[in-house]
Amino acid sequence: MRQCELLELCRSSLYYRPKPIPEADLKLMRRIDELHLAHPFLGARRLARMLGREGIEVGRRHVGTLMRLMGIEAIYRKRRTTIPQKGHKIYPYLLGTVTIERPNQAWAADITYLPMARGFAYLVAIVDLYSRKVLAWRVSNAMTTDFCVEALQEALTRFGAPEISNTAQGSQFTAEDYTNPLEARGVRISMDGKGRWVDNVFVERLWRSVKYEDLYLHAYETVGEVKTALARYFSFYNARRPHQSLDYRTPDEMYFGPGELKKAA
Repeated sequence: MRQCELLELCRSSLYYRPKPIPEADLKLMRRIDELHLAHPFLGARRLARMLGREGIEVGRRHVGTLMRLMGIEAIYRKRRTTIPQKGHKIYPYLLGTVTIERPNQAWAADITYLPMARGFAYLVAIVDLYSRKVLAWRVSNAMTTDFCVEALQEALTRFGAPEISNTAQGSQFTAEDYTNPLEARGVRISMDGKGRWVDNVFVERLWRSVKYEDLYLHAYETVGEVKTALARYFSFYNARRPHQSLDYRTPDEMYFGPGELKKAA
């Protein structure tokens, strides 16, 4: 009670526990995520219609609420895409005329929703755009800045600094905790502008791969299980999974080159 008085907090807020998301909504979020990966241009209204055709009666407002909770939105040209935090600096978009032709020339970072058997989490990944290599990743139960910063610091420590770092304008990436380490290393910071949905297409392909090739095939119960599964999958993705867009080479082969891989072996 005394602590509440000192902090000027209502006692009821101290004891409040958020209600768990209903099982029906968790199943609905999983299906919305699948439809969004297959048809990322669909908004809440048309997703609700598609769900209705599958026998799932749900209104567009409820679909929109769940999409906001999941951190997803329809991909199309519009006035504003991701809303940045008030007071955060927004950087110009730099990749419009750049040809990506070498490792560490440009990195991209993004966040995606992860369904679990009894809940959900969020995944952030740092990807080298030339090789498609996943340089670092983190999982969190909230879309905060700290787990994005942790992934960035790991990527910088292990692989050095890129020439350009590209992200959306979300508050996780516009925060100084995220941008300051990049500026300190002389990295040019790029942020997607309006209508630039195509910029993160390689990261979107990564989300599709990790979900359809692993997460959707298993009903992971806990965040710990998800982390273990992702560590296993990204090791496979980087080192052993051939990519058609890379002429069936692996991201590690593209990033390090065959000579460096042979030395490491």
